[in-house]
Amino acid sequence: MNAGRPLRIGVLLSGEGTSLENLCDEIDAGRVPAQVVLVVSSKEGVGGLARAERRGIPAVAVPRKRIRDVTEFNDRIHTELEKHGVELVACLGFLSPFELRGRYEDRCINVHPALIPAFSGQGMYGSRVHRAVLEKGVKLSGATVHLVNESYDDGPILLQEAVPVHEDDTVESLAARVQAAERRLVPEAIRLFAEGRIRVADGRAQILPA
Repeated sequence: MNAGRPLRIGVLLSGEGTSLENLCDEIDAGRVPAQVVLVVSSKEGVGGLARAERRGIPAVAVPRKRIRDVTEFNDRIHTELEKHGVELVACLGFLSPFELRGRYEDRCINVHPALIPAFSGQGMYGSRVHRAVLEKGVKLSGATVHLVNESYDDGPILLQEAVPVHEDDTVESLAARVQAAERRLVPEAIRLFAEGRIRVADGRAQILPA
């Protein structure tokens, strides 16, 4: 995919961009052979855009509230992805629909704050997930990085990490523990892509040996 050069990453986000910042830190440390070449936000004025701009990364807002038509919204995103030669799309807290359009099949990842298939699907994101976990009383939650398909949180799973749920957890304390796992998993998933070690067959993702 990247022919020996850094893998070109496009990050889609809707919020503060802490996962973006973490990914860039891992790239700068030489642990991920990739480059974030574009950040697209579905909201204007969010922290993720400011973080990208501080790092000199092209940053664009495609405001979902103003672009009601899903096709037009995705047209705008795909125009930016093509303009910047994006090879892998990373949805890091992106709360709007992204259409693969054949171009990013098996080349788009999403991070979800639970162990898919538990606590996933339409409407399950952010604090909603952690609140549901606590209300159910499960003893383990975690984070999942998976490939994106046309259904919510349904694509082949790449990586998962479990975290304990404590009796005295709040939404905030559980979220912090899960986010720490996400920040380990996302750079690792991108590193595996950059090294050509992801293979998808029969709806499942395999990690090939180094």
